[in-house]
Parts: sequence; C-alpha cells; structure tokens
Amino acid sequence: MSIRENFIISKRYNTVAIVLMTLGVLAIVGLYITNGSSSDVHKQARFWSALLHNSVYFLLVVNAAMFFICATTLAWGGWQLAFGRVSEAISAAVPVIGTICCIILLLICFGNNHELYHWTDAEHVKHDKILTEKSGFLNKNFFAGWTVFTIVAWSFLGWKMRKLSRSLDKNPPKSKEVGRKYVWNNTVWAALFIIVFALTVMSSIPWLWLMSIDAHWYSTMYSWYTFASTFVAGLSLIALFVIYLKNTGYLEYTNEEHLHDIGKFMFAFSIFWTYLWFSQYMLIWYSNQPEETTYFKPRAQGPYSGIFWLMFLINFIAPILILMSRGSKRNYTTMAFMALLIIFGHWLDFYQMVFPGPLTDNKTGETHVPMILYDFGVALGFVGLIMYVTARALSKAPLLAKNHPFVKESLIHHT
Repeated sequence: MSIRENFIISKRYNTVAIVLMTLGVLAIVGLYITNGSSSDVHKQARFWSALLHNSVYFLLVVNAAMFFICATTLAWGGWQLAFGRVSEAISAAVPVIGTICCIILLLICFGNNHELYHWTDAEHVKHDKILTEKSGFLNKNFFAGWTVFTIVAWSFLGWKMRKLSRSLDKNPPKSKEVGRKYVWNNTVWAALFIIVFALTVMSSIPWLWLMSIDAHWYSTMYSWYTFASTFVAGLSLIALFVIYLKNTGYLEYTNEEHLHDIGKFMFAFSIFWTYLWFSQYMLIWYSNQPEETTYFKPRAQGPYSGIFWLMFLINFIAPILILMSRGSKRNYTTMAFMALLIIFGHWLDFYQMVFPGPLTDNKTGETHVPMILYDFGVALGFVGLIMYVTARALSKAPLLAKNHPFVKESLIHHT
C-alpha cells in the first residue's frame, strides 16, 4: 500500500493559521488600548487576566498531548502509534506558548498591578494574616523560579521524547535486543516526564498560576480538577488534528478503531472532570463555611452564574448524551463537533476560574463580567499559533513511526 508519509502544509491551512494569529494580536492591541493602558487598576487587571487565562489554558492543553504520549508509553501501549506523531507535533507548541506564558506570568508577578495576585503586594501581605502564613510558598522568588523550571522541564522532556521517536526513522532496530533497549530508554524518559508532570500540573502549578488569584481560598481537589479539564481538552485537540489529516488523505493506517478509543478517553475524562467538579462544589456547599463559599458566590449565584452553568452543560451534559454511544465515537463529524465543543467548554471553565477574583472591587465587593469578545479573539490567536507550530512539526518527520517495535500492534488494532 502506498501511503503519504510526509505532511505538506497547504496554502489554505497556512492562511487560516496566520489570519487567526493576526486576529489574536489585534484583540490584544484592542484590550491594551481600552484597558491595559488605563490608570484604573481594575481595567489593567482585566487586560492581564485575558492574557493569563488564554496563555495558561492553551499551554496546559498542548502539554497534555505529551502527557498522553508518556502515559501510553509507560503502559507499553502500541495502539496510539498510528497517530502518535500528531500528539508529538502538538506538544512541539509547548516551548513556544510556554515562553509567551512565562513572560506574561513574570510581568504580572513583578509588575505594579496586584489585583490578580494580591500576595505580590508586600505592604498588603504585612496586614493580612492568611497571606503572611502562606508567604513561604506565595512569594515572588519561588513563583518565578518554579515557573521557569516547570516550563523549561516540560519543553526539554517533550523535546527528548520527540527526538527518541524520530531517531528510529533513519536508524531502525537491527535486532530484538536493540528494540528492547529502545523501548526501555523511551520508558525511562516518559517516566521522568510523568514525575515532573505530577509535581507541577497535578499539584503545584495550578496553585501558583490560578488558585493564588483567590489566595484566601483553597481546595485540595483544585489541581486534579485543572488537570482533568486540560487533559480532556488536549485529547479533543488530538482528535481534531487526526480528523483533519484523515479528511485530507493522510494517516492511512489510522482508522475508526483508533478514533473510537480517542472518543472513549474524551468521554471518560469528561465524566472524571464532572466527578471532581461535583465533589468540590458539593462539599463546599454542604459545609457552608464563609471562607470556602466566597469562591462560589460570584460564580454559581453572582454575575458569572451564566458562564458557570453553561460550561457545566457543555462539559458534562453534552459528552454524556452524545459520546456515550459507540457509533458517535466512530463518526468523524460528531467527534469533530464534540472536540470543538469540549475545548470551548473548558476554555469557559478557565474563564470563570480567572476573572472573578481580579475584577472584584475590594471596597464594595462588587464584581462584573467583561465583554468576552476580546478574550475570544485572544483565544483565536493562540489557536492559530498552535495550528502553525503543529503543522511545521508534522512536516518535519514521517507521519507514521513505522520502525517502532510496537507499530504492528497499532496497525492491527481492534476495539
């Protein structure tokens, strides 16, 4: 069978990516003119919130693609190899978006506006008992150091995994022993990534980047909640690229069996996210303690209640109604629709995680919802950037790792 081994970037694809990035830049410029350049600290916070929201969300989503690779590698799975290069290409965006996100986070941390991170205001911390007690963790130096380390570690380990994968293209294993050595080496590096991932995405990074916006509040489920949100969005992004490549004549060995399994993951982690959402919300509602319910008041009952319940409907009700059946997970149109819906739904989730804190007036306690079109424009810019980087990564290596010791398992995969 003759297959199209290398991806060729079409003019139309390239144009769409550039247009989306341009829209993103224009949205950022518009936000800066209307809010960022203002002397009002809340308007400034609105500008930085938009950048924080989108950069963190899309960074965690593209990094989830490498987590998927490493998790299946540790499980010694082979079914995903038919489209494994797609996940690798998406993860190539981590250093690019990571650099952007790192700059934004450091500018917020060391800037003069303290509405996002109140703990960056030394004078305020002195008169706040809770922030003083948390200052060993919530301080500028630790925030900056751990942020830089995290993004560098994700970028390096992701690059190493991609390099190991591509090393087989020109140097196939010449014996079973060489193949075993490769699999073991690949497994070790995947394990290192999972360890770093556990110490960052599954624990400390959501605390620092997101939960510290509401520094008086905390939840022991927050990091897992954030992970589930971005992982299911990452799986949806993988599904979108797989469907696009299939529709344009690539990935000949990827079939509805593989798409079905991606759909299973999307369905399962949508339910897992809902379990965490309900557990966190229900326990705080049941205990009814003011220091805990203060987080949900503006979200579930205040100005953000529309977004709060809309994202719940999108992220739980839609997947359980549409993705439960076997046929829907094998249908390209349905899967593409659900992938787009899930990515948007969890983008809304991050929106209501970020904005209420910095847009609440400390004196009156009032909060408001800004015009979301600017934020959507910024999101489109990041989508264009992901398209641009992923396409270039796809074009640099064969779309099938045909020399991998487990590739046969993927080619004959059946669910």
